[in-house]
Parts: sequence; structure tokens; C-alpha cells
Amino acid sequence: MRLSRFTKSRKVPRKPSAASFRTEIIADVFVPEYAEDVRFFSRKQLNAGKLRRFSTRDLRESLAALFYLAVAAVLPVRWWSPICDWASRFRLKRHMRKDFPGYAAATRAVLGSDIDARKLFEALLAARHRRRMQLAAHLVARRWTPAIRLEGLEDLQAALQRGHGAILWCDQFTAQTMIGKRAMHEAGIEAHQVSVNTHGVSETAFGQRFLNPPMVRVENRFLKSRIVFDRDDAYQVTIRIQKMLRQNGVVMMTNTIHAGSTFTETALGESGWTHLASAPANFAARGKTALFAMSTFEVVPFREYRAVLSPELVPAVPALQAADTIRDGAKNMALQAHYILLKRDRLLQALKECPEQMMSWSRHERLTEAQDGIGISAEEGS
Repeated sequence: MRLSRFTKSRKVPRKPSAASFRTEIIADVFVPEYAEDVRFFSRKQLNAGKLRRFSTRDLRESLAALFYLAVAAVLPVRWWSPICDWASRFRLKRHMRKDFPGYAAATRAVLGSDIDARKLFEALLAARHRRRMQLAAHLVARRWTPAIRLEGLEDLQAALQRGHGAILWCDQFTAQTMIGKRAMHEAGIEAHQVSVNTHGVSETAFGQRFLNPPMVRVENRFLKSRIVFDRDDAYQVTIRIQKMLRQNGVVMMTNTIHAGSTFTETALGESGWTHLASAPANFAARGKTALFAMSTFEVVPFREYRAVLSPELVPAVPALQAADTIRDGAKNMALQAHYILLKRDRLLQALKECPEQMMSWSRHERLTEAQDGIGISAEEGS
């Protein structure tokens, strides 16, 4: 069902380099087994914007990188976490003024009004600094060997025996970016990562030249290949992913709505809403590819991590039977909606377990009711 109503044109935060987009509602798809709708959106770029050369954030990230490189090279592991906690308080007043109100509204809508939103927010700031420290540790701390436990590997291996590949739909927890990929590598899984050319900590020319490459190089140690997404060449990227899946490959996709041209919205928790990428569900619905949710948690900072693969996401039998009536290769939005809700349920479970490590929270209201853009963290994990 195509809807005629459109959202307002939206822009990312006002900067000289900002691109502008128009968000359009494609359809509301009702899922009988859940008795709820999944809303599909398209995201069309109106203006590519101008690439910014340098920002004040680049200066802060550069100084932080140098600082954490020195800490990783000189101090023992037991000092790393206290130092990250200390560093996370430097700009706390500014974060509380600018970022906390939206964060508190979103987390309370999902987890309930009884949570201590300020405690979670301060813990998230510290977790982001530990993420920076993880990068420094991978670059200079040769003796750093954290314990990484991968759960759910047996189900993934069983799915790969069918020979149609698998997609790992990864959440944006702070440990996912590097530790999640490392967990798969240490388990003997050679995975491909779908990424964007601005992946890292900065989208400026300086950031792409100096700040982002170290993170990409560290991640690439644990990957078979990286598929860089280009908005102007999405068809070719899709063909590459399909080829890898036909070769029984494992493809990791991070739940970000920024790279693709479509995404979805669904209810989350008590009264919240979340935005999920549609591409993983689309690939699973179009073929026989197995789909798994993946979340990576920090258990003991810098010492112990858990990478959790869900059981295979399999829609209910009525949805699969209905899919048989759709012509081969066609987009089946009803089947995609089932996958979206299965993924939503796994995301909610993960959020309840480690909410303080989630980098990306959607807003507490629907996208069509929001006054500005979607509340997605600038630090995307992919």
C-alpha cells in the first residue's frame, strides 16, 4: 500500500558540509502475527552538500587519539578504564545541556520512566571513550589479549551448511565496531563488512584523510573484505553482496539508516520508536539467505567481551507460505516486515541487557511527528 502523505524535508545538523534529504513514506505494512504495522520510508538526497575541510571536533579527536595511544603504550591495562572514566567528564556540562534531554526522552520511552537516564548517559560517555581506547590498544598494545566469548556460532555454522550464505545484522553497541569483527575472525569466520566511505569518527576531508584510516585498518585485520557503499552506485554494491551470498559468504551489516535509500520505523519498548535499516531484511526476503542479529557487549572493560549471535531469524509459517506466491526476485514487503519485527525484538532484548553501551537511539516520537532529524549518533559503527 503506497501512501500519499510525505514527511517534511529534513536536513542533518546545520553545518557548511551538510547534505539535505527528503523523507517519504512508502507504505505501512500490517503484520497479523504481531498485530502491528511496520512503516517503510525512502530517503532521497536533495543536495549532496559541500565537504568540510576541518572541524573543531577533528581537533578534539586528534588530541584524544594521541592521548590514548600514549596511555596504551605506557600504562598497564588496569589503568585504562579509570582513565577513560576521568576523560569522559571533561565536557560533561555541555553534553548534559545539548545531548542529554533527547537521550533521556528516548531511553525512558523505550525502557520506562523508572530508569536513571543520567546514570546511563554518563556511562555511555565513558563507554565511547573506551571505544577510542580500544582503537589505540589495537594499534600499539601488542600484549593486549582480551577474552572474547562468541555465543551462537553453532547456529551460524548450521545455516552455512545450507550453502546460501548469511547476513549478520549488527547493532551499534560501542564494542561492535572492532571487538565484534575480531570475535568472528577468532572463531574462523571470514566475513565481509558493508560500510560507507566516511566510516570512522569524522566526515570532514581532514578526518577522512587522517582520523578514519586507522580504525578502518584495524577492522580490516579481522575481515575478508570491506564493501564500501556508494549512494550513486547502489546497484553495483547490491550485485556484489548477492554474489558473496551465492558463494556462501558471511556479510555483516550495521543497523544504520544513513547509507541506504530506504529504512523502516517500528514501535520499541513501552512507548518508543526505532528506525531499522531495510537492506538486511530485503536480502533475506529475496532469497534463501540466513539472517542473524548480532550484538557485542563489554563485560569487564578491556578484559572480557561477549559477542552474541541470535538464533536464526525465521518468519512465521504463514508469512513464508505467502512469500511463495510472490514472483521470484520481487521485493516482498510483507515478508520484510516480519524480519524487521524479529530484529526489533532482539534489539529490545539487547538494549535491556546493556543500554549504557548503545551509541544510537531513535527519538521518542514518530518520525512524522519529530521537529527535526532522526536522533542517530554521529559515531556509527560499521
